Amino acid sequence: MIKVAVNQESPFRELNIKNRRIMGGGGTAEEKGRWPRWLRPLLSTSFFVQCEHHADSHKSECNMFCLDCTNGALCSLCLAHHRGHRAIQIRRSSYHDVIRVSEIQKVLDITGVQTYIINSARVVFLNKRPQPRPGKGVTNTCEVCNRSLLDSFRFCSLGCKITGTSSDCRKKKKTKNKKKSTAESDSEESYLRSSNPGNERRNVTHSFTPSTPPPTATSFRTAKRRKGVPHRAPFGTLLLGF
Repeated sequence: MIKVAVNQESPFRELNIKNRRIMGGGGTAEEKGRWPRWLRPLLSTSFFVQCEHHADSHKSECNMFCLDCTNGALCSLCLAHHRGHRAIQIRRSSYHDVIRVSEIQKVLDITGVQTYIINSARVVFLNKRPQPRPGKGVTNTCEVCNRSLLDSFRFCSLGCKITGTSSDCRKKKKTKNKKKSTAESDSEESYLRSSNPGNERRNVTHSFTPSTPPPTATSFRTAKRRKGVPHRAPFGTLLLGF
């Protein structure tokens, strides 16, 4: 068993490297192997704050995260206590935390999450960025926060992917789609009924009216019979009458 002991005055806890269960891409299994153990702590961590242990240094801004320790944001000086660990750098864009695709895709499947190019680097956002109203002509939005997306993506951030692929979210989405389908069906039926108000009345009247009996051979011959040519009385008969 390999242990890295840390001084009691150090802010870093003792690490037990052997007890880590490494998952495919390098993360620790959580939620039955669905997500790495470090993912949720990463998304809930506040970055770009001053390091409590190196406040006197000009490099005290906390923009690093150790995937093996998951003990909060770190500054560049803190990394001296995490040699050999998997540390990733967090960047910021428009007051939102992002991470480079080249770093995160080594340890996490980001399929379905939209990527952006910022400062010539492709990045993904860590957490959702709600959008009050999608822009005009938008045909695809994030399944969680409704932010406008390109058609080939489902989520706007890693956090939205976790939420959107959870079993609870899938159940809610299934129920919502079912209700929507029922509402559309009822609406279509109501529209047809309102556009043809006499249909039901005609149907009811028709049901109480006896149907016309099928034609028989006798009726067919009667219908086909033509009247004879009328004959006028002879002219001589009229003269005798006077």
